[in-house]
Amino acid sequence: MSLRLDVTREQALERAAEIVAEGWASFDHARANEPPIDDRLKVLLEAALPEAPTSALEVLEDARRVLDESLAQTRPRYFAFVGSSGLEIGVLGDLLAACFDVNLAVWAAAATEVEDQAIRWVAEFVGFPAQGGAFTSGGTVSNMTALAAARERAIPGSRHHGLGNAQATLYCSSEAHYSIERAAEILGIGSANVRSLPIDGDRRLPPEAVRDAIRADRADGRVPVAVVATAGTTLTGAVDPIGALADVCAEAGVWLHVDGAYGLPAATTQSAGHLFAGLDRADSVTLDAHKWLYLPKACGVLLVRNRDDLIQAFAHEEAYIPHERTGHMVDITLEYSRPFRALKLWLAFRAHGAEAFRVAVEENLRQARLLYELVLEHPRLEPLCGPPPLSIVPFRHLGSGTDLNAANALLVRTLQDDTRVWVAPATVDGKVGLRPCFVNFRTADDDVRALVDIAVELGGG
Repeated sequence: MSLRLDVTREQALERAAEIVAEGWASFDHARANEPPIDDRLKVLLEAALPEAPTSALEVLEDARRVLDESLAQTRPRYFAFVGSSGLEIGVLGDLLAACFDVNLAVWAAAATEVEDQAIRWVAEFVGFPAQGGAFTSGGTVSNMTALAAARERAIPGSRHHGLGNAQATLYCSSEAHYSIERAAEILGIGSANVRSLPIDGDRRLPPEAVRDAIRADRADGRVPVAVVATAGTTLTGAVDPIGALADVCAEAGVWLHVDGAYGLPAATTQSAGHLFAGLDRADSVTLDAHKWLYLPKACGVLLVRNRDDLIQAFAHEEAYIPHERTGHMVDITLEYSRPFRALKLWLAFRAHGAEAFRVAVEENLRQARLLYELVLEHPRLEPLCGPPPLSIVPFRHLGSGTDLNAANALLVRTLQDDTRVWVAPATVDGKVGLRPCFVNFRTADDDVRALVDIAVELGGG
């Protein structure tokens, strides 16, 4: 066979396992800096399409170099965006799933049963009465899938005939994730018909503003499709008042979707669980297990109260899809070829138990509160908003000049060039600052203190 390796499978697997083990060991502690792309790799990355084979062990070594010289969100001082942690059992799950390459588009025997069970476990974990759901590539696809179901309920037949003369609308806070606008664009609703409403003093979506907007739109002949409550905004970690929004939606007969891609695991904790009151009243919920459940990407989860809503939005009959069995995932999702994403979460819950995840999330919440206190105490630093509801703590350096926005934008670039910690910039109420987010089970208190120390050092204070 022409696609045989030049070494035994065992030799290739052994070397790959060594690379993984070396990576895991390096993630246990912060390293002094990020290595630059070396000369050998620069030459390799400029090479043309290879026509002749290269030794498998040499190729694996080049892969090791690429990975070591890339930004890995798994490292304990990666604080940018909402990162992944690459939980070890999840890595092994990806290896096994890729090896057997089960396709979850149609019934796949035991793998289908595992996905169904993992959906039930996630629903139980967060406290949502899901009748069904699916694993997706992440929050963007999960949100769009849920809103497609909401559109079909609000405007029956729209999946076949389009929106026609219906002017559909969505409702969310001004700090909701951009994927809501993107879903509106793709679903034919239009981003101009997303009511991004002003937030309240706690940076949350005000229920009374939603009620007023729905009434005004209906009086104008428009069709409200869904209200989106964000359970952990990407900018500050704010959690919209889900219970009060559920009241509004129940009164108006409108779908309530909870975008918990980032923050929903905090619903399981003692210190933040109260913020998610009313979650069980939503129509749909999203969670990214590759964010705050620490798994490798991609592992998004969509949960729905009524599985038939997804069937109404996606099911179809095709000659090449055998429908003698029920429950094909192509009938409730956007994707056809679907990898076995559920396996890694199924393994993670079994290997560690749900309580270990609650404890890890609680620890990240405590670290966010620690950073907030350190920022408050330091004369050269200032938080950009109040105490963190979840694990995001935007702050800025006060500097010595008059243009603090420019100074903090420069500080972020300086920190990224320095590479000892990795942060991203953010603008909160017109103020530019740093936006660290704690979603890594490897991060320790010393890493939190290092972020403050290095920011002060490089900020000049």
